[in-house]
Amino acid sequence: MRISIATGLALAALSLPPSAQLTSQDIEKAVRDTAPQYALSDPLAAKEASQESTLEDQTDLAITVYNASRALVRDRRAVKLQAGEHALRFMDVAESILPETVSLQSLSAPGKLHILEQNYEFDLMSPEKLMEKYVGKKVKLINQNKDLDFVEKEATLLSVNNGPVYEVDGAIYLGHPGNVVLPSIPEELIAKPTLIWLLNNEVTDHEVEATYITGGIDWKADYVVTLNREETALNLEGWVTLNNQSGATYRNAELKLVAGEVNVVQDRMDMPRMAKAAMMEMAAGAPAMVEEAFGEYHLYTLPRRTTIKQNQSKQVSLLTGTDIKANKIYEYRGNVSYYAQRIPQVQDKIDVFLKFQNEEANQLGVPLPAGIMRVYQPDSSGALQFSGEDRLNHTPKDEEVRLRLGQAFDVTGERVQTNYNRLSDNVHDASFEITLKNHKETDITVDVVEPMPGDWEMRDNNLEYEKKDAFTAIFHVPVKADGEAVVKYTVRVTF
Repeated sequence: MRISIATGLALAALSLPPSAQLTSQDIEKAVRDTAPQYALSDPLAAKEASQESTLEDQTDLAITVYNASRALVRDRRAVKLQAGEHALRFMDVAESILPETVSLQSLSAPGKLHILEQNYEFDLMSPEKLMEKYVGKKVKLINQNKDLDFVEKEATLLSVNNGPVYEVDGAIYLGHPGNVVLPSIPEELIAKPTLIWLLNNEVTDHEVEATYITGGIDWKADYVVTLNREETALNLEGWVTLNNQSGATYRNAELKLVAGEVNVVQDRMDMPRMAKAAMMEMAAGAPAMVEEAFGEYHLYTLPRRTTIKQNQSKQVSLLTGTDIKANKIYEYRGNVSYYAQRIPQVQDKIDVFLKFQNEEANQLGVPLPAGIMRVYQPDSSGALQFSGEDRLNHTPKDEEVRLRLGQAFDVTGERVQTNYNRLSDNVHDASFEITLKNHKETDITVDVVEPMPGDWEMRDNNLEYEKKDAFTAIFHVPVKADGEAVVKYTVRVTF
């Protein structure tokens, strides 16, 4: 616990050349090293013995991240407070915090600490912000160019749009080759995002917990699927990818993830966001996350603590599964427009799908958060090659997973409309012949999926079909290696 330093400290020793790139830590150090403390103008900070808490006081940190680019932060700190009404500056919070979600409670002395007022300060210091605050005011220019006729001169900062403009003795300077010295830090600028509470306190020692929701941090699931050469089984690795642009670093935090569509009301006011950057940190060999049901969602807990840095992308292990039975599906799909008009000969691509059951009996049986599944297969030398990817929706246990990998190269389909009769304005008869050719070295089965519009009745067919639903007929057609098969049928459709 430290007594805070007023934001009106003199800054005469801080020089700001046009090319300067100062960090908030540089500015904060300059503030602490400069002399006399000035009275603060806001009612919270004006309280006698205003105090501050930083990460040095932190005793525990937990963060729960949601799919909706939000996270719940629970920050515990040990603080010493004087009795009576005093201001507490709670520093090192996320820049993208939603102030209306903040709560503070004393865990060690419930009922002995009361919040009278709360402010969130996020107008952060930077060379650009400092210069903006001094437009129209006096600054000092220190010359480093011998060609100019002064070494040190008072000037008026006229503008900072597309570069600074100064007035010196009636002359206008577009920029300046030397240093710009400002007399003080404007009170409305601070070094880092800060929560300021006006508290009514009854005891000295507290362990407090600040809870708040912040934006700018989200997570997604990514999966690596390794399919065996026979295309009959696969291994599955699930990874969680966290992206933190909330404006804070979460050190040694307990991490939980919520999978599911949590309803979030969009506010018209956007909170400040940090610029994007990226950094990958793989948690190879880490234990999988622990899953549990949580209301209408699923909660995943990392069994160890982790640090999530600002502007960092981090991956941690989610789950693993081995020897999961699977099979490839070839699908030739029709079109609802084929049944009410004459159509020319059609050569359609055949889609390839990978299908498996998310069941405990199939070495899996866990809720799978939404994410991208990427599939790899070994080639003849045993080296893994990428063979397709698809986006997975949130999938409960005991449900089927179906991934579209792409289109078949060695399997073709051709459709010919062999007959068409328009019996009335809304009744049509259509006959089709579909030829499937398999140029692979293995036998396959192709699902011919026919989407039927309106009311339909199969009048003639050379193969059995499955009526999947009111609008779909599926022919499961075996096709021999380097062979072909033909599907013929006539259907009457009533619109």
